[in-house]
Amino acid sequence: MMAAAPPTQLTEYVRRPAPGKLGKPVNIHSNFFEVKQLPNITIHHYDITVTPDVPSPVNRKIFEQLTTSYRASDLNGARPVFDGRKNMFSPRAFPFESRTFEIVLESDITPNPNPARPPPKFKVKVKKASTINLEELHRFLNGRSALTNTCLTAIMALDVLIRHQPAMLYATVGRSFYTPIGKQTLAGPLDVWRGFYQSARPALGKMMINMDVSATAFFRSGSLLELVIKIANVRSVDDLRRTSPPINWKKIEKAIKGLRFTVSHRERAKRSFKVFALTATAAKDTKFKLQPRGNGDSAAQEEEVETDLVTYFKKHYNINLNFPMLPCVQAGKNIILPIELCSVIEGQRYMKKLDERQTADMIKFTSQPPHARANNIKDGLKILKYDDNEYLKEFGMEVSNEMVQIKSRVLPAPTVCYHPQSREANFVPRDGAWNLMNKKVSQGTTLGSWGVVVFGTERDCPLPQINKFVRELIVSCTDTGMIIPNKSPPIMYNNPHGDIESHLKNAWIQTGNAVKSQPQLLVFILPNTGVPLYAEIKRVADTVLGVSSQCLQMKHTREPKKQYCSNVCLKMNVKLGGVNQHLATNMMPFLAKPTLVLGGDVSHPQPGDNTRPSIASLVGSMDSKAARYAATVRVQTARTETIADLGDMAVELLRTFYQNCGRKPERILFYRDGVSEGQFAEVLKTEVANLKAACQKLEAGYNPMITLVVVQKRHHTRFFPMRREEGDRIGNCMPGTVVDQEVVHPVEFDFYLQSHAGLLGTSRPAHYYVLYDDYKFTSDELQDLSYKLCHLYARCTRTVSYVPPAYYAHIVAARARFHARGERWSDTTSSESGAGEASSYLTVKPELMRGSVHFLFTFGRAIERNVLDFCLKV
Repeated sequence: MMAAAPPTQLTEYVRRPAPGKLGKPVNIHSNFFEVKQLPNITIHHYDITVTPDVPSPVNRKIFEQLTTSYRASDLNGARPVFDGRKNMFSPRAFPFESRTFEIVLESDITPNPNPARPPPKFKVKVKKASTINLEELHRFLNGRSALTNTCLTAIMALDVLIRHQPAMLYATVGRSFYTPIGKQTLAGPLDVWRGFYQSARPALGKMMINMDVSATAFFRSGSLLELVIKIANVRSVDDLRRTSPPINWKKIEKAIKGLRFTVSHRERAKRSFKVFALTATAAKDTKFKLQPRGNGDSAAQEEEVETDLVTYFKKHYNINLNFPMLPCVQAGKNIILPIELCSVIEGQRYMKKLDERQTADMIKFTSQPPHARANNIKDGLKILKYDDNEYLKEFGMEVSNEMVQIKSRVLPAPTVCYHPQSREANFVPRDGAWNLMNKKVSQGTTLGSWGVVVFGTERDCPLPQINKFVRELIVSCTDTGMIIPNKSPPIMYNNPHGDIESHLKNAWIQTGNAVKSQPQLLVFILPNTGVPLYAEIKRVADTVLGVSSQCLQMKHTREPKKQYCSNVCLKMNVKLGGVNQHLATNMMPFLAKPTLVLGGDVSHPQPGDNTRPSIASLVGSMDSKAARYAATVRVQTARTETIADLGDMAVELLRTFYQNCGRKPERILFYRDGVSEGQFAEVLKTEVANLKAACQKLEAGYNPMITLVVVQKRHHTRFFPMRREEGDRIGNCMPGTVVDQEVVHPVEFDFYLQSHAGLLGTSRPAHYYVLYDDYKFTSDELQDLSYKLCHLYARCTRTVSYVPPAYYAHIVAARARFHARGERWSDTTSSESGAGEASSYLTVKPELMRGSVHFLFTFGRAIERNVLDFCLKV
C-alpha cells in the first residue's frame, strides 16, 4: 500500500470573529441541503488517463463501458464515480495499483466515425492516486483543524459523487446539468433549457449541497433546413432563393459549422455527422464522380461516372429532392448531403454571445420571483432523486430533501443626507430606495461651458424637440442643485457613420468658442443603443479630448420626463466633481480617522480571445465620507487575475488622497472584486505586499492598517423569506439581510449581505470574504460599514447590490476597454469584451486621471492646449 502523505496545510485567512448581533433577527430559507450522513468509509482516489484524448462526453461513455465490462472482476464489484476528465473515486479499493484497459466504444458521438472502419479503441490507464480518510474533513468542519489538501480532495470527491449520475444522463456544462423539459424558444435558431447547479460546500459543522437553477442556450433540434431559415431571418424556404438582398450563406455556414446531425434517408442504424461547410453550389449543380459497383475485373475496367446530387438521391434512395436550388452540407472530405435531409441532434450548446433580442428573451425566462425559483429548485430535486441514487447509497451518503433554515439579521438603514435646503434633507430610506423629489444634491457643481451633439439629422430629431429637452434638463438640474448659467448651449448635428473623432474635436472647439471657456461637458444624443458609436465617443472624449461626456438616447428627447432628466442630472453632477449624497456624521465610525477606501477589479477579454489584454482598475475614496472617488487603470497580460501594477496605482491614489484631504490615510480598506476562491492565496500574497510597498514608497516607515476583503457576485447562494410579510414587495428578503452562520465557511471570516431591493427576479446577495485584516474588524463593524456604503452609489437613489468602490472599479475596467484605438465593435458586443481584430490601447496620462475622474467616468478635465494638437500616442 502507498504510504499516506502528511497533510499539507493551505493558506490561512482571517479567522471568523464572534457572529454579529446588530439588526433584527429573521429566520429564512436558503438553497442549501444538509448532508445528513457523510460516507464513513475510506474513499479511494484513482487517476484516469484516456488515450487518445477526447472530450468529456466521450470520456464518460468510455468510463461507462469500462465499469460495465469490468465491475464484477477488476473493479472489485464497486460503483466508482468519474469527473469526466482525470479523477475517479471508488468506495472500495481495486486489486491493483495501476492497470491499463482496452475499451472498444461503439457510439455515434466519437469524432468522425467511418462505417468502413471498426469501432474506435481506447486505452484507459487507471492508477491509484491516494486514499481519503474523511476524519480529517470532519475535524475541519468542526473547526478543530485547518483546511488541507486532503480536505479539498475529500470535498472534490463528494462533488463528483453528487454530479456523476446526472452527468451520465443529461447535457452537462460545468457543475450544471440541463434538460429539455420546459424549454422555451429564443429568437433565431435557439432554445433555452433550464438546468440545475449542484456543489458540495463546507459549512459550520457539516457539509451542504448548494443547489440552484440555471439556464443556457441550445441549438433547436430537428430540421436543419428550419434552423437555416431562422438564422437567415426569413419567413420560409422560398425566401432563401431571393437575390435582392442576397442570402448571406457564409454567415449561415459560420453559424452552423460544427453542428452534429443525422440524416433521414438511411434505413440502417442512424449515424451522426458534423457540419464542416456548405457547398458553393446548389444541390442540382453539385457534381461528383461515382465509383462503379461490381466485382472483379469487370468493375475495375468500368469508368467513373459523373453525376449530380439530385440524380444520385433519386437513383439510389428513390428520393426527389424538394429544394435542389439550396446548397448542400459538407460533412467530410467526400461526404456531401442535401440540407433538407439533415436533422440536428438535440443537446448541442450554443457557445457564442446572444444578441440583444435573445438576451431579452433569456432574461424573461430566468427572471423568476423567489417563490417560483424555490419551486424550480424543488423540481430539480425530483429529477436528482438523492434517495434513489445508487452511487450515493454505495458510498453511504444521505442528503436532506428540505432547504436549510438559517438565522439572518436585517441591518438598520443609515441616515442619508442631501443639501440642507432640501425638503427632508436627512432621512432613513425604506426598502432600499428613496425619491429625489424636492431634494438638492449635497454639492452641486456649476456647468458653464457645455454643448449638445446630435448624431442624426434634423429630420430624425428636430431642433425644437432638442431645445425643449434641453430646457427640461436645465430645469431638472437647477431643481436638483446644479448651477447652469449657460442656458443656450450650442447644438450640433453630425453623421453617426462619419469620422467620429473629427466630429468630436469640432464640437469641442465650437463649445469652447461659444462662451470663450474650456468645455466642461459634451452631451451626446444617440440614435440607438449600438455599441460602436458609444464606444468611439467614450474613447475620444476620455483619451483625446479629456472632457466629460454624457450619452442619451434620442427617444428620450421626444417627450422629456422630469424623472429621466433628474437621473441624468445625478450622472452629470458627479462627472463634474460634485457629490450627490452622503451619510450623516458618525454613521460610519471607521471613517472617523483618515481612511482610504479602495476598490479593485480586472476585466478580461471574452473567452477564446488571445489577442486582447486584461484591464486592471483601482479606485479610491477622496474624502472623509467615502462619497468621491478617483480612478486609475492599467493594461496587463491577458487573464492575469492579480493586479500586476497595483503598487504604482496605489501610490497615485495615495497621493491624490493626500492632495484632497491634507493627510495620509491611517487605514486602507480594500474591496477586491472578481476573485474566485482558487485565486485567494495569490491575491493575498501579491496584492497586500504591493500595497505595503506602495506605502513605503510614499514615505519610509509609513504603515497604515490594511484590510483586504474580496467581494464575490458569481455564486449560487440565494435566500428566501419564510413568511410573505418578512419579504419585500417582490418576495425577496429585505435590503440589509446579512447571514454569517450555517451556510458560511467553517472557520474563516466571510458573510453574505443582500443590501439591495431587487427590481426583477430573485435577488443575489454579495459574498464578502476577509483575506487580511490589520484593523481586527468585528462581524458587526464590517457588515454594518459595508451595508452603509451601499447607500452611496452616485448614479441612483437606491442601495446597490455590493459596495460602490468595487462597483466603480468594475465599471472603470469595462469602460477602459473602449479606449483601444482601431477596435471594430459590434452591436452585440458588451463593454467588457471586444469583437474585432487586435488593437492598440491608448495610454492615459496620470495627470488626466486626477481631474474629474474622481467621478469615474471621465479621465481628465479640459486640456490647456488646442485640441487639434493634442492626441495621446500609443
